[in-house]
Amino acid sequence: MTTTKKKSPRRRTASKKKSTTFAGGAVPRYGVPIREAIARGDLDEMQRVATMARRWLTDTQAALDKLDEYLSSRRA
Repeated sequence: MTTTKKKSPRRRTASKKKSTTFAGGAVPRYGVPIREAIARGDLDEMQRVATMARRWLTDTQAALDKLDEYLSSRRA
């Protein structure tokens, strides 16, 4: 007689590179890497993460501005 071991429910583990996929591609989430860099206390890493996050925010804001322009031109 063979016994099978019941599988325990899988828990999702946090990933350092979380992203959400949209039509334009993956969207990085910087909250976790920022908190992890702070927790490690690595100043160089903190500066790199901050630079990447600021660049992403700037690009995202520019894209939102374009989207707003397009939407307002379609409503007029």
